[in-house]
Amino acid sequence: MKEAVRTHGRGHTGDTHPTESTGHSGRKASGTRRGRGIAAACVSLFAVLCVTTGCVVNSESTVPAGDRVRAERVDSIASQLPDWASDPDLQIGVNVPYAPNEFRDDDGTIVGFGVELVQALGDVLGVQTVFNEADFDRIIPAVQARTFDLGSSSFTDTLEREETVDFVTYYNAGVQWAQRTGEHVDPDNACGMRVAVQTNTVEDIEEIPAKNEACVAAGLPPIDKVKYDSQDEAANALILGRVDALSADSPVTAYVIARSEDRLEAAGPLFDAAPYGFVVAKGSPLGPVLQQGVQYLIDTGVYAEILERWNMSVGAITTSQINAATS
Repeated sequence: MKEAVRTHGRGHTGDTHPTESTGHSGRKASGTRRGRGIAAACVSLFAVLCVTTGCVVNSESTVPAGDRVRAERVDSIASQLPDWASDPDLQIGVNVPYAPNEFRDDDGTIVGFGVELVQALGDVLGVQTVFNEADFDRIIPAVQARTFDLGSSSFTDTLEREETVDFVTYYNAGVQWAQRTGEHVDPDNACGMRVAVQTNTVEDIEEIPAKNEACVAAGLPPIDKVKYDSQDEAANALILGRVDALSADSPVTAYVIARSEDRLEAAGPLFDAAPYGFVVAKGSPLGPVLQQGVQYLIDTGVYAEILERWNMSVGAITTSQINAATS
């Protein structure tokens, strides 16, 4: 569950990355990227490590075969869309990689379960969906500033976040740890261990600090939280033995394990289940429209088809709600 530093009240969006439309028009807008030479060097080094040791890499090969699941426009829902939300496209803030929810394929296109669900919502609303890559902790401020119409980046609906934005729920996820196959890691007894997390996730901001505080209070060795910019890096650190365990959202951990060629396995049970939600500005009329759209996809079976395509059926919901947090 990704966790942005939302209570800081940052009103600017910062740097965003290339924007691309992946709605039913299929067109891409151009953009620029800084530091290409450094990035190329890093990719080359990463490729060498992957060849020699085996790594988890999210790319086109991890995208399900065939075209995305599509839906029909529903006039009774589309007619309620605010004018600003369809003029000319629905602008969505997203942070990658966080497979299988959102990541880039080999062609650089933003794909994933969450992306495909938003695209189906675009079908229902009759609008193009444009995904704007941005730093995770800047997406909500950008939604508040109306730079983005909505945020779709595995945001967990929490009571604290509901104070500043609204959520339209679409999935249930929990926290799941991973370990190297054959080893024994107990998430409830992890004092003294090195645990990998992605920066600014719930695991980074809430879960591991709380566990570490309990360790220190009991006079036990602290947990060494090792933060990475992406889940790929966190998973590869575990495979390479640089950390003892990984903590991430349940669908992300399941995806990492499936891609690890039996090098990784689940450690302990899933816990702290909570809903994912699309983020919209507080009180925005877009929220109820999106909720109706998600519910339509659920009721017609399109939602289930998308989940099955991405092997995400375990966290399916039957009713989409606005602001469903309990903690």
